[in-house]
Amino acid sequence: MSPRVAQFQALVDRQPDNELFRFSLAQAFVAERQEVAALPHLDRCLARKPDWMVVRILRGKCLLSLGRRAEARAELEAALRLAVEQQHEEPERELRALLADLAD
Repeated sequence: MSPRVAQFQALVDRQPDNELFRFSLAQAFVAERQEVAALPHLDRCLARKPDWMVVRILRGKCLLSLGRRAEARAELEAALRLAVEQQHEEPERELRALLADLAD
């Protein structure tokens, strides 16, 4: 376990309902190419806050890395809807590019 993963795992262990700690732990797992380990934490974040666009983006990218293209597409489309609704232009551009690549 990397020091970063261990750091955020300890925080989640102390405060399991803290979504920011869970998201940070998921990011640390992704940085270590451990997408499978990241997914339950991302899912828990979305269960509590379904409109958290950045979590949806990371979840979609994890699913892409795992070869789960149909699930990734659905997640990235949901993230795109949120980016448009929340007026986040840079994530919107990134998501449109990712989805265009999935269409090929």
